[in-house]
Amino acid sequence: MDQKELLKKVRAIQIKASRMVDDVLAGEYSSVFKGRGMEFDEVRQYVPGDEIRTIDWNVTARTGVPHVKRFVEERELTVVLLVDLSSSGRFGTVKQLKSEIAAEICALLAFSAIKNHDKVGLVLFTDRVEKYVPPKKGKKHVLRVIRELLDYRPRGGETDIGLALEYLTRVVRKRAVVFLVSDFLAEPETFEKPLKLAGKRHDLITITVTDPREVEFPSLGLIEIEDIETGESMVIDSKSLRIRSSYRQRGLAEAEARRNLFRRIDVDQIAVQTDRPYLESILKFFKMRERRFR
Repeated sequence: MDQKELLKKVRAIQIKASRMVDDVLAGEYSSVFKGRGMEFDEVRQYVPGDEIRTIDWNVTARTGVPHVKRFVEERELTVVLLVDLSSSGRFGTVKQLKSEIAAEICALLAFSAIKNHDKVGLVLFTDRVEKYVPPKKGKKHVLRVIRELLDYRPRGGETDIGLALEYLTRVVRKRAVVFLVSDFLAEPETFEKPLKLAGKRHDLITITVTDPREVEFPSLGLIEIEDIETGESMVIDSKSLRIRSSYRQRGLAEAEARRNLFRRIDVDQIAVQTDRPYLESILKFFKMRERRFR
């Protein structure tokens, strides 16, 4: 798209996301993601009232004077958006494509993060790592992230979630909150191991974006369908109850396999559909997580 159209789209998403954050999401985000806990700050001389368990015995032995370790709360988080740009995202049968909804969700999370004074980074991937934007703070940086999401033209068309997760663990060394946004139209066994490893190192949350036509097929007679990623096509009789039932069962089985995988390796999932408001799914997840961590 040309620069004028891009700026218009960025501005529209900025306004929409900012309004959602200010009106609804800011408090929910900050209550769920509160920082990584306590971080070492300094060693100082012991004073009456300090806890015995904070004594630094090495420094005490070296100086002959009791010293304690001082810790401060580390509130700053790093949030990384790991976003699938494969061709299957350019599908949608309601109002928006899956990729458009994914971009809006990422903008919403990014603005929530900077309002909480957190850093935001971005990894775009297909069957290769397309682009990495290192985590930074600030509104200007988040607007750059949104521009990349809207305007980046990927070189690849298929999906390799495992490769993207392996790249993430190499470039993001410190623990981060990672939102993996994809339709997950890939065999679970191809990314199970790297998903498990990334989930141990980071606070990993998957956001699955699906369209209702990926499960329910309409009765339209003879139609040609095409795999967007591979380009393979075939003609089917969509009026056939057997074909529609088989299609539905396959879609439900794939969704269940994903849920089972995420549950088995203890990775959270936010399920988003193109025919439903995504904010409701995000808020439901945040409230569930807040109850869990009380």
